[in-house]
Amino acid sequence: MSKKNMDAAASEQAEVQDTEVTSSENNQESNQDSTSEFNDADNEETVETSLEKLEQAVASEQDKFLRLFAEFENYKKRTSKERMDLFKTANQEVIVAMLPVVDDFERAMKELSKDKDSELYKGVSLIQNKFIGVLKNKGLEEVVVSAGDTFDSEMHDAITQIPAPDKKMKGKVIDVIEKGFQLGDKIIRHPKVVVGN
Repeated sequence: MSKKNMDAAASEQAEVQDTEVTSSENNQESNQDSTSEFNDADNEETVETSLEKLEQAVASEQDKFLRLFAEFENYKKRTSKERMDLFKTANQEVIVAMLPVVDDFERAMKELSKDKDSELYKGVSLIQNKFIGVLKNKGLEEVVVSAGDTFDSEMHDAITQIPAPDKKMKGKVIDVIEKGFQLGDKIIRHPKVVVGN
């Protein structure tokens, strides 16, 4: 072979090798590009999945926080209400112990009204009014019951039953023996009544 032919063959071989190298580099680059695209797609999916998980975790924590906050608010309201109820009825035992004194004042005023000594009557009346005023300031109220009212077992305490003077008085209050009182909304002494049957 001549030198020219050899040079031509070598140059062809070099070109073929260059083409093979270029082709293999292109293949590698396209493989890297497709791998990188797959990696980018995987990374995006991973990021999106992570983001969704984080959003779910945040939503879950927010829900827990709101529930805890609502529970705490309910606790505050409940304890505040219990405290107010306690303040309202804190003096209940003392007031219940004073009720017989109120009854004694009523009986004394009834007897003093028969007497001709009006100054004594006025003096006892002033003391009674002041005493009842103090009890009313503490929340004491009289349970109003009068003859002819319908008997209510929830509110009245029936001492006895007597034959009704007429048919209209059946199941009605005939007489009030002892007044009833309530402290706030709670009845602390039921009125004692006589009921017609």
